[in-house]
Amino acid sequence: MAGAVLTVSVLGLLSTLTPAQGEVRPLARAEPPKVRAAPRPAAPPKPPPPDCARAKCLALTFDDGPAESTAELLDILDARRVRATFFIVGENAAKHPELVRRELEAGHEIADHSYTHADLGRASHKKIMDELTRTQDAIRRASGVTPTLLRPPYGSTSERLTKITRELGLAQVLWTVDPLDWEHRDTAYVEKRVLKAARPGYIVLMHDIHPTSVKAVPKIIDRLAAEGYVFVTVPELFGGRLAPGKEYVQRESGDPQGLP
Repeated sequence: MAGAVLTVSVLGLLSTLTPAQGEVRPLARAEPPKVRAAPRPAAPPKPPPPDCARAKCLALTFDDGPAESTAELLDILDARRVRATFFIVGENAAKHPELVRRELEAGHEIADHSYTHADLGRASHKKIMDELTRTQDAIRRASGVTPTLLRPPYGSTSERLTKITRELGLAQVLWTVDPLDWEHRDTAYVEKRVLKAARPGYIVLMHDIHPTSVKAVPKIIDRLAAEGYVFVTVPELFGGRLAPGKEYVQRESGDPQGLP
């Protein structure tokens, strides 16, 4: 009798451990295999700048900005894959830091043009230092970089300015072609003067604060590109070697320049 009771108890216990009749228990799900994200392809390296000792190089430079018309100019340059050099007035950099950043991100060279467009050639040591350091600070705050080029407003320089720029690590960049676009607010006039005066190794001065000048840029680029010119930044024009304090007007490479 005791054995029968024990058998029944064991069977009852086993019935609680087995699935009820008709009950289907889900199978345990296996963890899906982890898929590693494919690595991002590396950005293609930038092509090396042209050899301006042989190519027909021309440096387009723009003074006094940034201004509202600078945005249109950046669109024009981007569409044609042209890089230029912007000589920035410090107080305008403080007003339009987003345009300074856009210039840098597009691969253009950004440079110092004093804080208030002051005549640095006639200025005192204190005035020069104030104009240059405030501009350097404004550009650095906007873009994160510190310029190494200066264009003295009006092309006005002096022994004092040369000494200070040498100490600050700034090369002085002047120009070879001046279409007087600040005086003649006429797009066709600006186009004609630049196209007539352009030569390999020259530096072209224009002003991105004038919409009439900006509208002259597409034809200038298209016509000169058709003649075999390539457009470079000022450092590229001189092979990246610009000495602080020294004045640069054009590339002096002699007859070999412009050969195929």
